[in-house]
Amino acid sequence: MRIVAGEWGGRRIEAPPGRATRPTTDRVREAWMSVVAAEIPGARVLDLFAGSGALGLEALSRGAEHATFVENGAPALRALRANLDALGAGARASVVRTDAVRYAEGLAAGAFDLAFADPPYGQGLAEALVRRFTEVPFAGLLCVEHRRDDVLPEHPDAVSRRYGDTVLTFLRA
Repeated sequence: MRIVAGEWGGRRIEAPPGRATRPTTDRVREAWMSVVAAEIPGARVLDLFAGSGALGLEALSRGAEHATFVENGAPALRALRANLDALGAGARASVVRTDAVRYAEGLAAGAFDLAFADPPYGQGLAEALVRRFTEVPFAGLLCVEHRRDDVLPEHPDAVSRRYGDTVLTFLRA
């Protein structure tokens, strides 16, 4: 895995070992970042289900002011912290070890400018997160990666883009 563009463009980052974490491919992450590029400079970013931190790190590399990484798995947290250290990003980042949906449920409206979520597939987590965002829009823009056959709750401003079996859904507050 590598950072696609920005300050750390081309730098390799560590992925958590094993199959518990499914990293977003460079191709999908690059497409994702191109859609939200105008939102990134100076943004307060939330990376839910952070895994290696690739999405939040990509945003920091492209000029986000700060990123909060929410992850619960110990191997993923080790990889995330190693990546923050390797890139010297610690001063612009916070790491929270907790359940990502529970964390989102505690957020106030507008707590972040931009939120990324790459939950494990097949567990209803993308649906739960979108439902929470519809009730309390905790970011100006929420971007969720999910499987093509996942049915997300209705949201009036949802826009989806498909990349093979992967779908990125963007929801505005």
